[in-house]
Amino acid sequence: MIDYEAYAQIRNYFTRDHLRYSQIANKLGLDQRTVAIWANEKKYRARKSSPRKSKLDPFKNHIIQMLEKHQYTAQQIYQRIKEDGFKGRITIVEDYVRKIRPPKIKAYLKLAFAPGECAQVDWGSYGTVRVGSTTRRLSFFVMVLCHSRMMYLEFTVSQTMEHFLGCHLNAFHFFGAVPGKIMVDNLKSAVLKRTVGCAPVFNPGYLDFANYYGFSIVACNVRKGNEKGRVENAVGYVKKNLLNGLDIPDFCVMESVAKTWVDTIANVRTHGETGKRPLDMFKEEASLLGRLPATPYDVSQVSQVRASPQYRISLDGNSYTVPAQLAGVGLTLKKYPDRICLYHGNDLVARHARCYDRKQDIQNQDHSRILLAQRKKAADQAIYMKFLTLSDKAKEYYLQLGQRRLNPFLHIRKIVALSEIYPKEQVALAIEDAIKFDAFSSEYITNILEQRLRPTEEPGVLHVTRSSDLLNLTIDPPDLSIYNIGDKNV
Repeated sequence: MIDYEAYAQIRNYFTRDHLRYSQIANKLGLDQRTVAIWANEKKYRARKSSPRKSKLDPFKNHIIQMLEKHQYTAQQIYQRIKEDGFKGRITIVEDYVRKIRPPKIKAYLKLAFAPGECAQVDWGSYGTVRVGSTTRRLSFFVMVLCHSRMMYLEFTVSQTMEHFLGCHLNAFHFFGAVPGKIMVDNLKSAVLKRTVGCAPVFNPGYLDFANYYGFSIVACNVRKGNEKGRVENAVGYVKKNLLNGLDIPDFCVMESVAKTWVDTIANVRTHGETGKRPLDMFKEEASLLGRLPATPYDVSQVSQVRASPQYRISLDGNSYTVPAQLAGVGLTLKKYPDRICLYHGNDLVARHARCYDRKQDIQNQDHSRILLAQRKKAADQAIYMKFLTLSDKAKEYYLQLGQRRLNPFLHIRKIVALSEIYPKEQVALAIEDAIKFDAFSSEYITNILEQRLRPTEEPGVLHVTRSSDLLNLTIDPPDLSIYNIGDKNV
């Protein structure tokens, strides 16, 4: 059996927030079957039972009389009735005092806002989310127009200043306009210092952003979150209606999730307080909002960094390349929510998409070209110096190669390689012979070396037949029988 308070909570979660039985059971610590029974009961049915006797029963009237005279604490009442013979514990005294003297609920004025007058903003957090190969805290930014309750929602993995301003900028473009003022909590992105009796000290970056878009900043009083109750309720609504039980495979899906939820649920539901859809009320409010400027505000945050010897800078646990010639040089970094830009003086030298994974090396292949060219030039110079050591005629041969060949380094590289196969003296002779024969290429040098080192057979004795020997030759008479045809002689 549950009490009326638990019944009311079950009904609210079931009818208003549309939670499932299992979700309600987890929240209230009840059995799911109990929740299923009471969620569908339209009236509370109290169980009739005889009241149990309590050690406190003889003292209850005295306790009531004491509380009518003065606002005694439960501890004070316990001490007095203990002197009168009470044998129980203080816990039942506290429960009874709490029951007959319920805690006072502080009253708050209900704030009303004219169309276009004000919006409220706040951050929310909801566990962690997968980003590539790592996880980061999942944050979300909410802006609510106070009159229509029209809502903008954006998920991020950071609450830094560039994200705070970037979310404002995206919200303005979502609404197509700017409210007259924005109410904020005392977060450091908006309020740097708050002293009782003094005006708040606003963050200069946020104040400049507000002046650019023409809205005024209203900071809530310290520990007065009720003053921006509309956005507080919206943050809770996002957690309960959207995020509760949502399976998030990766952060990259959250942009489309937020847009779909805002367009199909949050802004088209019938609001519990206004009784109207925020989208319908926004149509009345839109014309009273301020206009957007022609160009958007630069929301980047600027800092000074120094490139490493590997010509990289570090941010968010990742590294980004800059041109190799800027290794060790101080640079200016501009951080945007979606990208980073690096400047050397006034010149933009690198631009990368911002990465929120960890331990990633984000490269631009063009940044390494100068270094690779320098390395190739050094390697070619080393080959050239080695080629000059092969022969006194090597420099002359190289000059002639340059006049006859498009790529002389290709040929001298091959000739240097030949010097590691053939004796150095033979290579030197081949170069000198090639100059004599006017033969300028690595192939000529190769042929000369092969011909010179190929073994040849010694020629044998030449035997010449004497003319007197030819007189002693005997030649047989020819056989003419092959010319006879039948019996006739031809």
